[in-house]
Amino acid sequence: MFQRRLLTLCLFLGVLSLTGCASQSKSMLSPGTDLSTIKTVYVVKQPKDNKDIDDLIKTNLEKRGFKVIKGPQLSSPYPADAAVTYVDRWYWDLTMYLIELTINLRDPQSGFPLAMGNAMHTSLNRKSPELMVDEVVTNMLTAPKQ
Repeated sequence: MFQRRLLTLCLFLGVLSLTGCASQSKSMLSPGTDLSTIKTVYVVKQPKDNKDIDDLIKTNLEKRGFKVIKGPQLSSPYPADAAVTYVDRWYWDLTMYLIELTINLRDPQSGFPLAMGNAMHTSLNRKSPELMVDEVVTNMLTAPKQ
């Protein structure tokens, strides 16, 4: 009887622990976009970003060979081959962590999205902001052609 209750309790706790492990990752490339022509990128700092996600994006793109300028949002055109915007969503679960990050690579003239990358990791599957940026940039730059 005790073993049956212990087994039931272990199964219940196992199922309960899996509910917080959700993660997703996706990307999109606009039809006709050729990312190989992009050499310089302007990273637009979000006014409410107090976690310096713009610096992480800049560093990650520089490691990949891009020349990166960062600064505030400007009226078009941006002084680069593409502009990068991002949305970072933070969540509290004993500590603050980055739950979701979306990065958009945009046409510097029109602001039209050329490519998009996104990643979301819940509490038990959380990643550091650096790893989230790397995952999203990788997704964005390797998105399948439409």
